[in-house]
Amino acid sequence: MGNPLILRKADFFASATQPVAVADRYPQHVFAEHTHEFCELVLVWRGNGLHILNGRPYRITRGDLFYIRAEDKHAYASVNDLVLQNVIYCPERLTLNVDWGQHIPGFQATSWTPHWRLGTTGMAQAKQVIALLEQESKQAAAAASHQMAELLFAQLVLTLSRHRYGTDNLQATASETLLDKLITALAGSLNRPFMVDAFCEREQCSERTLRQQFRAQTGMTINHYLRQLRVCHAQYLLQHTELMIGEVAMRCGFEDSNYFSVVFTREVGMTPSQWRHRSRVAA
Repeated sequence: MGNPLILRKADFFASATQPVAVADRYPQHVFAEHTHEFCELVLVWRGNGLHILNGRPYRITRGDLFYIRAEDKHAYASVNDLVLQNVIYCPERLTLNVDWGQHIPGFQATSWTPHWRLGTTGMAQAKQVIALLEQESKQAAAAASHQMAELLFAQLVLTLSRHRYGTDNLQATASETLLDKLITALAGSLNRPFMVDAFCEREQCSERTLRQQFRAQTGMTINHYLRQLRVCHAQYLLQHTELMIGEVAMRCGFEDSNYFSVVFTREVGMTPSQWRHRSRVAA
């Protein structure tokens, strides 16, 4: 496998001193595997796609948040009306006296969790800050503009730190919208059945309205999204563990390994065994 594409600072920053900028993806198209000379925050606003980060597939949609380091390899595939924003920054150009490492996972050589989620409240606040940051980063390459952009970047980083939550943290969405609760509940049910009607009964909401709202925001049905989540998790387990195919199926919510193989082959284009072999050869 050849070396990935490298995105250069000179192509994305207005000057050699600009610390932060905003790169819109309206929409985000399929993009080959690449690394950067800079770091970035990725915030997904709507639609869906397959985000492959350091060889691990993530089915992404509204509310997904990623912290990407310069050396990380990632790509986008199977996109469907995927709308996101990349906030890019050069750590060595940041001058504010801020403990960046405390609020940006992976900023320093510490434990790193790249994937988080934002609820509706956090997304709304982040959007406001990013709009100001984008406007400021387009100003003339002056020291004052750089300083203002960095101040806004610090506000964004703190906002994300306050509102982000792990995909397995069901309590984090207690005050968020039904859609936030549903997406988090789906991510937390990879190894067990998920009943939409039971969720709606618990939340006292209309199943038909919820299904319509989910499709409008993500471009997928609830069942398709959950199936994609389970297939992505299966790909990770196949590549990084020695579990038998049947055990992988069970851990991904499929009680029948034969049905799991049928679904996996339909979604990925090869059997679980073939995919395991190919991914390990490539690695």
